[in-house]
Parts: sequence; C-alpha cells; structure tokens
Amino acid sequence: MPQSHSHLSRIASQLTTINHLKQFHAHLLHHALHDHNFWVQRLLASCARFHAPPSYACRILASARQPVSAAAFTNMLRYYSELGANHEMISLFQEMQNRSLKPDDPFVYPMLIKASGKNGFLFHSCMIKTGHDRGKYIRNALMNAYGKYGPIEAARQVFEEMHERNIADWNAIISGYWKWGIECQARKLFDSMPDKNVITWTTMVTGYSKMKDLDTARSYFDQMPEKTVVSWNAMLSGYSQNRFPKEALSLFQEMVSVGLSPNETTLVSVISSCSLHGNSELSDSVLKILDETKINTKNTYVKTALLDLYAKFGRLDMARKIFDELGIYRNLVTWNCMVSAYMRAGDLISAKELFDRMPEKDIVSWNSMISGYAQNGQSFLAIELFREMIIDEHVVPDEVTMPSMSIYNSLIFMYSRCGNMNKAEMIFQEMENRDVVSHNALITGFAAHGNGTEALRFLRKMKDEKIEPDRITYIGVLTACSHSGMLEEGKKVFESIEAPDIDHYACIVDLLGRVGKLDEAKRIIDEMPMDPHAEIYGSLLNASRIHKRLDLGEFCANKLFELEPENSGNYILLSNMYSSAGKWNSVDKVRKSMKTRGVMKTTGWSWVEHGGKMHKFIVGDRSHKQTAEIYSKLADMNRKLRSFGYMADKDIVLRDVEAEEKEDMVGTHSEKLAVTFSLLVSGPGCVIRVVKNIRICSDCHTAIKMISKLEGREIIVRDNNRFHHFKDDSCSCGDYW
Repeated sequence: MPQSHSHLSRIASQLTTINHLKQFHAHLLHHALHDHNFWVQRLLASCARFHAPPSYACRILASARQPVSAAAFTNMLRYYSELGANHEMISLFQEMQNRSLKPDDPFVYPMLIKASGKNGFLFHSCMIKTGHDRGKYIRNALMNAYGKYGPIEAARQVFEEMHERNIADWNAIISGYWKWGIECQARKLFDSMPDKNVITWTTMVTGYSKMKDLDTARSYFDQMPEKTVVSWNAMLSGYSQNRFPKEALSLFQEMVSVGLSPNETTLVSVISSCSLHGNSELSDSVLKILDETKINTKNTYVKTALLDLYAKFGRLDMARKIFDELGIYRNLVTWNCMVSAYMRAGDLISAKELFDRMPEKDIVSWNSMISGYAQNGQSFLAIELFREMIIDEHVVPDEVTMPSMSIYNSLIFMYSRCGNMNKAEMIFQEMENRDVVSHNALITGFAAHGNGTEALRFLRKMKDEKIEPDRITYIGVLTACSHSGMLEEGKKVFESIEAPDIDHYACIVDLLGRVGKLDEAKRIIDEMPMDPHAEIYGSLLNASRIHKRLDLGEFCANKLFELEPENSGNYILLSNMYSSAGKWNSVDKVRKSMKTRGVMKTTGWSWVEHGGKMHKFIVGDRSHKQTAEIYSKLADMNRKLRSFGYMADKDIVLRDVEAEEKEDMVGTHSEKLAVTFSLLVSGPGCVIRVVKNIRICSDCHTAIKMISKLEGREIIVRDNNRFHHFKDDSCSCGDYW
C-alpha cells in the first residue's frame, strides 16, 4: 500500500492538463480511493491549477468521506479564489465554521479578506482570536481592506503595529490615503519610505491625477527611475480623464518613440480621449500611429473605443464594421453608441432597426432615440416613443429625456433640422436669456439652409449681446457663406478669426471652390499651418466636379484614397467626373480599385414620414405595398416633366450603356420615388419633406425643381450636406451643393 500511495503521489505531481486530471481521477475511482480526504485535497489542488469547471470541483468535494478534512476545504477555498468566485468562497468558509473547522493554512486568510470586500474587517477579530493577526500577508490584506473601504485610521494602526514593513506594506497604506483623498499623508509616507519601487511612483502619479493636479503628477512621472507600461498608462489616463487630449497624444507618441509597446489599456485611454473631446486632428494622428506601429487593436475594449471614435466623427461605415465584428461581445455601451451615431447622421431607420434589436435598453438608449427623433424633426415619432418608454417598467425618464423636447436650444435645433427656420427663429426670440449654444443652434440652422445673410446678421447680434463666438459659431457662419456663395463676406469672417483651426480652413476652401476659385483654394491648402484632413480634399474634389477640373479632381481623389481608403463617396465622385468626360476606361479602373480594396458603394436611401411611420426607398425599389400606384404616378410625372423641357442627366450613370437604359437608371432614384409617394398620400398644397442619407444627385435636383412648379408644392429635401428648399422651379441652394 505505501508503494502504491507513493506511486499515485508521483503521478499526481506530474499532471499537466485537465484531461490528465480526469484520467487520474478515473484511476482513483477504479481503486475506490476517490473519496479519501487525502486524494480529494490533491484533486482539488489540481482543479485550482487547471481552472477546472466549478461543477466538477464541487462533485469532487461532495464525494469526500465524512468528516471532510480541513485540508480539503482549504484547497476548495483556494480553487474559488483562483476563479474569483468570492460569494462561493465566503459561503464555504461559513460552512467550515459550522463544522468547527479552521483553514489549515493561514495564507488562505488574505484571500478571504479580499473576497469579503467591505466586510473584510470582520476577519480582523477572528485573526486576533486565532493568533494569525501577526502574519505579514494577513496584515497587508487587512491594511488593503481598511484602505479601500475605511476607516483609513484602522489601516494606519495596522501599519504602525508592524515590526517589519516591506515595500508592499508602504504601497498599501499610501494607496489607502490616496483612496480617501488625503494627499498630505500620502506624500509624507512617500517621502519617508526607505525604498520605493515602480508601483510606489505610479501610485503617486495616479493619486495626483485624480486630484486634477496634473503638473505634480507629471513631475512624479518624470522623476521615476524606471517606468512600466502601467506607469505610462497612469499618466495617460490622468491627461485623458482631466480633458488634456493634446498632452495625452504627445505622451502616447513619446511612449511609442522609446520603444515601449502600448497595451489595451493604453489604447482605450488615448482613443477615448480623442473621442471625448472631438478633435479630428488628434484622432487622425492616433489612428495613423496605430496603423504605422501595427499595434494590436483586436481587444474588445479597444474595439469599443474605436467604434465610439469613428461614430463621433461620422465614420459610420467603419463604426458599423467594428460593431458587426464585435458580435457576441457587444455590450450596452456599443449598442447605444451605434444607435446614437445613426441618429446624429440622420439615418433614423438604421437607428430604429438597431434599437429594436437591442437585447436590453437603458435610459441612454431611449434618450438617444427620443432626442434623435426630436432633433431630426420627427416630433410625432419622438412623442410616440416617449409614450412607449413610459409603459416600460424598467426605465424612468430623467432630466435628459424631458429637456430633449422642451428646452429652447433643443427646440431651435429641432425646428432647424426639420426645415422650419421661421419657427426656430421665433423660439430664439422668445428666450429671455441666450447663450452661445442658442446662437450656434440658430446659425448652424441657417447654414444648413444656405442663408448666409441671416447667419451673418445673428453673428453681429451675438457680438452686440456681448456673447463671444466660439469655433462652432465661426464654422456655422462660414458654412452659411459658402452655401450662399458669399465670397467676400466669408473671407472677412475667416480673417477675423484669431487662430483658425483646420475646420475653419475646410470652410474657406469649400467657399472658394463653390464660387469657382479652385486655384486659390488649392493655394490655401498648400499654405495651411497644419496637414489638411479628408473634409478639405473632399470639398475641393466636389468643386472640381462642379467646375469640371479633372486634373484637380484627380489630385484630391488620390489624397482622399490615402486618408480614407474605405470611403466609397470619393470613388463615386471621381467616377462621376470620368463618366462626364466620357473616360469609361478610367471609370472601370476606379471600380476595379474599389473592388480590390473591398470598398462597397454606400446604398442611397430616401425616406418620408406618413401616418406615423417612416417609408424608405432605394433606387428601383419595388418593395413598397403601393409600388404599382407609385410607378404609375411616376410615369405620369415623367410625361409632364418632358413636356416641361426636362431631359434626364445621363452623365451621372457610371456605366457605358445606351442612352435609353441610362434614362431608366436615373428615373427611379430613391428621392424621386419618395417624392412621388408623398404626392400620392398628401393633400394639395401640403409641404413634402424628404430625408436622404447621401448627396442628392444632379438629375433628381433638376427634376424635383420642376415638380415643385408643376405640382404647386414646396418640397424640402435634406441630404447629408444641407437642406434644399424647392419651390416654383428653383432651389434655395442656387444649384450648387
């Protein structure tokens, strides 16, 4: 028997996998040894080592002969500690107490103290009774518990009673003082510490960062004898969480330059910083570093941060790609982020589709949808969803839910977005007190509607009221001047900006492009004090298309292919230029380039509200239940248009096909179907409102102008660029968009 026991012990010590463990367990069963307390404790020790399933470990403990030994229970405690199963660990310890058993290894007590959380102090008296309170690991665990949950004075008492203190003990008490915001004691202990390690220094950096004293935090960081990735992350998090994105990026670049590999925590901190503060230059720089250094961005938390970043900057294609890649790892944050992104872009249908698919919803989910509907002019749908929210027992409206439809600034924004600037201005005038947000809401509304004169008037009014314009104000005014073709006024505004940023440069480039001064726009791009971003080259590309400057268009397109290779719109604009010039070989090359790079053309959608529902159309759509009526009305409308002098703009078709086929292709664009449907279901004289997710094409623009005259209707189309008010065969954009 001793030889057999020795032989089995040798086998047990050589186990390397859970499969080996199960084979050994089967061997014990075969020899009827599986219920011996000695072998039970050995099996449980192996369970902890291989992270065996809880059900398996529990069966092993349950199989032990009575009375179960303290050693078996102790190994089960270790197993639960390895798994982080705190509740099960405490329950098992209570069962031991009921059996008058104590752990046979005092090292288990620090695990129990940690697992007990805020109740860890209850073990202190138990330790005193058993004589284990002098153990250094137990004292350190008690100090951590008091430091985290209080009272901090008890932690200090344990510290003072220690005859010998190691670095971990000093770190524990210093960390405890920082937890309670007692900087003076933390600093005194740090200064009196005989030896310090990287954790000590990092604790000071984190402590001062949480107190928003970034200068002192940076001082400790710079004095560190050695730094780990955790140290860098502490300083990066300090900058990020205290709204210092430029400093965070600078430190990140320094970190990469010294050859230290960032981890997932680093990336989340830096990406979140850029996302939080909405700085496109910083974000582009971070994404460039990530690409150049080939840093792993597969981690779920990193992907979530990237999704939020892309969503905040309107890169819905990339955001949705990451969202889909996350699959089962999506959480409430990622769902809310994607829904909110679609709402900001005006894609109400995609937002609602995702919202309906959400496995769970919180107040943020509902607020995103309700405020999104309100800000996109769909007040009826906002109210309906609010009613649905009230019925849900699990969600209670908060201060964000109600103001999204009631406070003045949101109302101004809402009326602006739904095309009613008269109502938006009326709300503005009713306000007793107006801030910069109030003015910006109105000015950006005028910008979207192409009313530069009014935007400039309210800029002057703003200054008269002693309200300082901010960067958003100037972007709104410059955009309004651009959409109105007001070159000289726009130049004066641009020159008045003390330190124009990249978005202000984008506006002036767009303005110069719209009025045909493409060479001057190109000169400004060349002389800018910062690197141009995609929006700048995009504006010049569109201007090149309008003014038929193929040479400049090719230059801009190639720059855009480098900056945002997955944006299909740039490829389509260049293809439009080639097709207009009859360069079909070049059109084919662009298409092949898109295919090689895996770029998919964005599907164009147009939708209208009728009867409390959104009706969505795509090109050639025949899925609507009133398809027959829609196409009959469309055919009748086309006959009227032709008699009115309309000729289809076949240049926008990106295929070398017969003229008749080209006319059929443009004749069923989504915006034409949406307008036709609205003519069918609305009464004479009613305003037609259409929302489109991409830029309205030139053929539809011409056709809808004529339809407004023929039908005696005002038609408002909001595409992804601006509002178009069609009335009496004219458009508010002046045929430039």
